[in-house]
Amino acid sequence: MTAAANNFSQAELDKFDELAQRWWDANGPQKALHALNPVRLGYVAQRVPLMGVAALDVGCGGGLLSEALAKAGANVTAIDLAPNLLKVARLHGLESGIKVDYRQVAVDVLADELPAGFDVITCMEMLEHVPDPGAIVEACARLLKPGGRLFLSTLNRTPAAFALAIVGAEYVARLLPKGTHLYRDFIKPAELARMLRDAGLELEDISGLLYQPWRNGARLSKRTEVNYLACARKPE
Repeated sequence: MTAAANNFSQAELDKFDELAQRWWDANGPQKALHALNPVRLGYVAQRVPLMGVAALDVGCGGGLLSEALAKAGANVTAIDLAPNLLKVARLHGLESGIKVDYRQVAVDVLADELPAGFDVITCMEMLEHVPDPGAIVEACARLLKPGGRLFLSTLNRTPAAFALAIVGAEYVARLLPKGTHLYRDFIKPAELARMLRDAGLELEDISGLLYQPWRNGARLSKRTEVNYLACARKPE
């Protein structure tokens, strides 16, 4: 996970760093993430032709989406603040032969270095893990070229999300380690829309992201009560 320079929780970074060695294990702690990844990639690819574009994956973790974007033809830079996750991402890239430029850098620092440097930015399953998600969105907006698009995914703050993403996933089915999510940090779509407007971005779409544990699969949905994806555009 990545955050702005002072916009992160060390406890959160440590928590995800501990999962690093099994990040690419499709039956490990990130099993659900492996199921969600093709849907996330498809959502992006339906809205942006990826061949040859400059793409940034913010909060890249062990590189699941980063590699998928690169395999689809994008020139990918991927950033995170968790060193063990980046180590795993780089090692997996060597094994797969898929080239990604992994960097341990905060997103606002990169925005100072490369303003308007990217056609596409993804920031998936990260906003609910930082103290100030609006600052992350603002930094991503600075990194986007005019006409570029930002893709986000996060969890809605609803009773359904609490029941499924925390009680069900962490305590009953044990799909995720206990303590992975805190309900208070979930983000309602209207709150995310306001962050995007404040950053000067135009919201184009919000779609539900439905994980189906009985088949270990995922699909897009009209229902946004639990997980959802969003696409926003930077005006030209």
